[in-house]
Amino acid sequence: MAGLWVSLGSLVAAGRRARRSPQQLMQSAALWTLKNVSHHSRQHLMVTRSLCSAGYDSNEKTFDKILVANRGEIACRVIKTCKKMGIKTVAIHSDVDTSSVHVKMADEAVCVGPAPTSKSYLNMEAILEAIRKTKAQAVHPGYGFLSENKEFAKCLDADEAVRIAREIGYPVMIKASAGGGGKGMRIAWDDEETRDGFRFSSQEAASSFGDDRLLIEKFIDNPRHIEIQVLGDKHGNALWLNERECSIQRRNQKVVEEAPSIFLDSETRRAMGEQAVALAKAVKYSSAGTVEFLVDSKKNFYFLEMNTRLQVEHPVTECITGLDLVQEMIRVAKGYPLRHKQADIPINGWAVECRVYAEDPYKSFGLPSIGRLSQYQEPIHLPGVRVDSGIQPGSDISIYYDPMISKLITYGSDRTEALKRMEDALDNYVIRGVIHNIALLREVIINSRFIKGDINTKFLSDVYPDGFKGHKLTESERNQLLAIASSLFVASQLRAQHFQEPENSRVPIVKPQVANWELSIKLNDEVHTAVASNNGKTFSVEVDGSKLNVTSTWNLASPLLSVNVDGTQRTIQCLSREAGGNMSIQFLGTVYKVHILTKLAAELNKFMLEKVAEDTSSTLRSPMPGLVVAISVKPGDMVSEGQEICVIEAMKMQNSMTAGKTGKVKSVHCKAGDTVGEGDLLVELQ
Repeated sequence: MAGLWVSLGSLVAAGRRARRSPQQLMQSAALWTLKNVSHHSRQHLMVTRSLCSAGYDSNEKTFDKILVANRGEIACRVIKTCKKMGIKTVAIHSDVDTSSVHVKMADEAVCVGPAPTSKSYLNMEAILEAIRKTKAQAVHPGYGFLSENKEFAKCLDADEAVRIAREIGYPVMIKASAGGGGKGMRIAWDDEETRDGFRFSSQEAASSFGDDRLLIEKFIDNPRHIEIQVLGDKHGNALWLNERECSIQRRNQKVVEEAPSIFLDSETRRAMGEQAVALAKAVKYSSAGTVEFLVDSKKNFYFLEMNTRLQVEHPVTECITGLDLVQEMIRVAKGYPLRHKQADIPINGWAVECRVYAEDPYKSFGLPSIGRLSQYQEPIHLPGVRVDSGIQPGSDISIYYDPMISKLITYGSDRTEALKRMEDALDNYVIRGVIHNIALLREVIINSRFIKGDINTKFLSDVYPDGFKGHKLTESERNQLLAIASSLFVASQLRAQHFQEPENSRVPIVKPQVANWELSIKLNDEVHTAVASNNGKTFSVEVDGSKLNVTSTWNLASPLLSVNVDGTQRTIQCLSREAGGNMSIQFLGTVYKVHILTKLAAELNKFMLEKVAEDTSSTLRSPMPGLVVAISVKPGDMVSEGQEICVIEAMKMQNSMTAGKTGKVKSVHCKAGDTVGEGDLLVELQ
């Protein structure tokens, strides 16, 4: 067969991982070149649609064919660079991913199993068979799945985990040794939390990475998370490609990243870069890799781990340096020396990346959402915008894989421009069919603390201690929204009146003529009055005594609508309009539900009976779609408030569902192994 995998990199990790010898560390890899399957080692390589990327030297001979052992946006990302380099690609896929974008982009495709990752994207035997069948010369695993599936520590049981945690000293971080992305990761402040963290982390690790081994390390509270991108070759050369600021996180998973960091000065940047390069050289690392640090308020930095792979957030580094990291990985894997010296690595401009997820940000900053993308439109028409994605209209977001929709990257000459472009890009991003986190992303980048650079890994919980509630409208913004809603309502009513009169009709059709539309608008449980009049493309609207002029094309069929309100330009999305007066409008990133009626209809509506709210205190419903991993109760059991009832796994993250009150279990409506949807009834109490 055509080969085994030649590594693009090696691996260093935190805590107990750092005790491994350079020889052991060198067994990790980043791109695999094939030769001898009985002694394979693993790791990775990667690519991008480039706002800013280096040119490719066509005289350099690399590989004829690369198998991409991943899915979604990262598979598409790798395939794009391979195509640019003239390399044929092989995609692997599960049976539910047969029509996915990455499969269509590749030159060849091989099904490696059914939907569960353990039977497909983590199925080493099936992937090796695909390599043999297609005669691929190298493998790029991207990130996640098999990209860091290396042996680090011995298996622990829960007692051993507690012993180690006590030895280190609380608080501690428990995390999967085989992966990242916040999966298989828990913070423990005492013995009980260590036991729970061990249970959930090992189960998540096994489900996500096919490896349930864990690491335990000291948890540092309130730090910044800053990482250094490194690049090494097989000739002893290594570079640091500046830093990435990755402190905005939820559940230990990055949400917003940027390069460079607003916090670092040139001296600290150089010190961190030189230490990262020293580490890479010490283990003879040859690939793109990332050395992660925790940084305190005094710019003291502490080694966290080294990821021997391409990071999700690598595009921001590409933007400010002009390098295509996937291309560099492929070159290094083939044995070419680096083309650049340290003095050649610039910081040109500023780049910001937002991870766009199919998640509900109003539930714990993002519980997974599933569904089919009924409408999807990326904001790539805007200047300085790059989108790395692996989906299209009609794509499914399922419970089996990570819920990332895309990586949205903006680039500008400075941080202010990059953030303004991100704000515009988020407003112009059309995603229908699934719940998404656009509202949270937009609020983060306009937050005054974020703009000043006053951030740490607890930013979200500090800024939103009671959870994310969406954008809080100022009085001026509220009046703008009400004026826009009034204009949309009247525009819709006027359009409905413009129908063609049938020929030879003997009955004249009388079209009502209304000069001023008197309206009643309900927003956030408050009722407002408005009077709207129309003059071509402009509506004059008086809202609670304030007069505003609203101008637009009023193309109600368009998913995006550019609206000018008294000289202020806004991009809004009218998500739904119902005959009963209900309207959903995405305004400043947040979706607002507006109930708008004519004054007469509002008067009559007072006589309608209101629906009695359901008593939900005795029921436990699933807050998200997922898989029931365990049921801890049976009918007749007594439970206390806060006691675990069951465990739901969604997108490889396990969530403990607890009782909302003390009582006796009346009935259980699910069992371990069942798939449940959002809102499905799980357990009833008497």
